[in-house]
Amino acid sequence: MSAPSLFQHLSVIPDFRQSWKVQHQLSDILFLVVCAVICGSEGWDEIEDFGHSKLDFLRQYGDFGGGIPSHDTLARVMALINAEQLQTAFAEWMKACHDVTQGAVVAIDGKTLRGSYCRGKQKGAIHMVSAFSAANGVVLGQVKTAQKSNEITAIPELLKLLNLQGCLVTIDAMGCQKKVAAKVLHKGADYLLAVKDNQPKLMQAFEQAFPMSELIGFEGDAYVTDEKNRGRQETRYHFASEFTQEFQDLSYEWPGLKTVGVVMSFRTEVGRAPEEPTLRYYISSAELSAKKLAEAARQHWFVENKLHWSLDVALREDACKIHRGYAAENLARVRHIALNYLKGETSFKGGIRRKQKKAALDESYLATILAG
Repeated sequence: MSAPSLFQHLSVIPDFRQSWKVQHQLSDILFLVVCAVICGSEGWDEIEDFGHSKLDFLRQYGDFGGGIPSHDTLARVMALINAEQLQTAFAEWMKACHDVTQGAVVAIDGKTLRGSYCRGKQKGAIHMVSAFSAANGVVLGQVKTAQKSNEITAIPELLKLLNLQGCLVTIDAMGCQKKVAAKVLHKGADYLLAVKDNQPKLMQAFEQAFPMSELIGFEGDAYVTDEKNRGRQETRYHFASEFTQEFQDLSYEWPGLKTVGVVMSFRTEVGRAPEEPTLRYYISSAELSAKKLAEAARQHWFVENKLHWSLDVALREDACKIHRGYAAENLARVRHIALNYLKGETSFKGGIRRKQKKAALDESYLATILAG
């Protein structure tokens, strides 16, 4: 991931302003915001302050002939930039600098931006659905929905933006839809979908084919993992099978269905009685072994503990109260760009916050991050 590549993709976003009034190029404004967020700036005032202190550095990449825009200009421009065009530019940038590998897990999941809620303007919090490359820890693309329930319609729109050839796309139960499965296959990928009560026929088939009593003595392909952490122990039994008689009719409804899987989890904590076992069900168009099912199901949760956690804890996304126009959505994409850059820099072994602080203090390190 290189700065010239990013700058090139940002430059193609049309400028909505009247040309004779433009003092600061749109690509300069976007690049300034990206660099400032990489270095830990959180609001328009801080981004302006960052720009003034790093003007000579920024001019190595952009024009900045008019100097640094004021915080008011930053707020106004970021609120009016076409969010869909920035969305497309981001996805095209990731296609150019990130190659997906055969069989790699791409996890799709949503996150609500709590700070984008504005009670006074009767504006609900927006919900971003992201595609996350589990192996590389980077965001490949994202789309906005008005609320979590709209993930069903957002996921196909997100899939359109991505290069997924040969990948295994994992989605939670919200995205367990026939149209979503067909769209994933159309992109040259395989799907692994979690199954819950929103698909009652599938649930009934799983309950009939894999009752608890039979799982305990399961003679097919099985794989066990055991995880201990801070006084808690969780043992997971993974079972994978070709679809059985119970799924025969459903296999015609779900395109490409080849594997059905079950994960049975037992959790115990020190000083507490063991919890009841939990069952999770999966369908997949890939021929998965129980071990591969275990790995893919586990990697799906990377989107929670490696993406959403980083956005909230390191980049303080939920604390951001900016909600004017398209600003919340556009800033969410800028955070994804910044996070991709920070995760892509591996010479310094610190966490995201330490990398941000080091980049703010050391321009050579910031240049290293931008060079990717």
